[in-house]
Amino acid sequence: MVVVVVGGGWAGCAAAYAAVSAGVPAILTEKTDMLLGTGLVGGIMRNNGRFTALEEARVLGANNFIDIIEKVATHRRLDFPGHRHAMLYDVNRIEPAVKKLLLASGVQLKLQQRMTGITRNNDHINGIKTARGEVIRGDVFIDCTGTAGPVKNCSRFGSGCAMCILRCPTFGPRVSLTAQAGVAEIRAGEGFPYFEAMSGSCKLEKKSLAPALVRELENKGVLVVPLPRHLHKNNHLSLKVCQQYALNEFAENLVLLDTGHAKLMTPFFPLEVLRTIDGFQNACYADPYSGSRGNSIRFMAIAPCDSSLRVQGVANLFCAGEKTGLLVGHTEAIVTGFLAGHNAARLAGGKELLVLPEELACGDIIAYMHREMKKPEGMKIKYTFSGSVYFKRMQELDLYTTDLTEIKKRVTSTGLAGIFLNSQL
Repeated sequence: MVVVVVGGGWAGCAAAYAAVSAGVPAILTEKTDMLLGTGLVGGIMRNNGRFTALEEARVLGANNFIDIIEKVATHRRLDFPGHRHAMLYDVNRIEPAVKKLLLASGVQLKLQQRMTGITRNNDHINGIKTARGEVIRGDVFIDCTGTAGPVKNCSRFGSGCAMCILRCPTFGPRVSLTAQAGVAEIRAGEGFPYFEAMSGSCKLEKKSLAPALVRELENKGVLVVPLPRHLHKNNHLSLKVCQQYALNEFAENLVLLDTGHAKLMTPFFPLEVLRTIDGFQNACYADPYSGSRGNSIRFMAIAPCDSSLRVQGVANLFCAGEKTGLLVGHTEAIVTGFLAGHNAARLAGGKELLVLPEELACGDIIAYMHREMKKPEGMKIKYTFSGSVYFKRMQELDLYTTDLTEIKKRVTSTGLAGIFLNSQL
């Protein structure tokens, strides 16, 4: 039995690793020449409720995967506006580290293999076709193709394309495995015109900033530069996919985080205006090059799935990451990736699928998001452990904690400690 994962972002990497950890061979296909997708410009973990969720995942059995991320951390227990005890990882070092872990675990990587179609037998997928003309066979499949772009949507809903981290002009547009399987996706603009959104940050080249600013940024991990009142960018906040950062502090200041590059916490900022600010006279965008005007457009097509992350209408298809719903963030992608990969292995072994209990934040967010998305008002919201409505819910339900002993006790009480390491499915 073989699990085939399509899409090598955080969700896809976690899913493939979880499948082999459960004793089932996994093939991970990725259309570009690098893994991690938006994780190559992200770099933020453990902020607010993500601390709890990541530690739950560790106790569930994701510890080796999490350890690799922590080894390339640039800053720990960092506070910045609206967020506490964040960990920043180095976006320049993370991809080789994850790739090495996957290969060592036995995951078969197929880079620069863009899916173009599928082969199937009734309600079962039995292979994916690639742009190279190859057919990759498998028994269970996981859609981690994401919801961003393609370029036409970045033009329709955003400001065009100048080669963001997804690099669609080079490697081809996103192709959804769920759509290829004939499943009707929840699509932006089709009765739900309000959930497409821009990615929430840009990267600035450190060498283009004043040396004094870079020294402070690297020393503290965060740099908050007040903006003159006439440059306040409140109109940007509603555009951000990451609504946990839709706070006034991000409209009234330039907030930069040290993730190897200088991560600018805004979906865009006009370069000619940015260069009028002291210390930014020579500022240059590293990603996207269109940082003056826009960023990638995400949440364009979501897969209908249940809380086991099994896609409705196909017997052997799961999904993870943003395909599961209006779920935002690396930690969220890793959690759903591990669940999808583990359940793909369970299905391959003829075992009952796992649904994470709502006593855990990792289980509650999936169930809560799916319930809320059935309501029109729920489709206007992004769900994340780190802010917006779900972090408030975590606090109200007493799910949020940084007490490692309490988190371990909570997971252990469900009987699921180490479940993702169970290779006897």
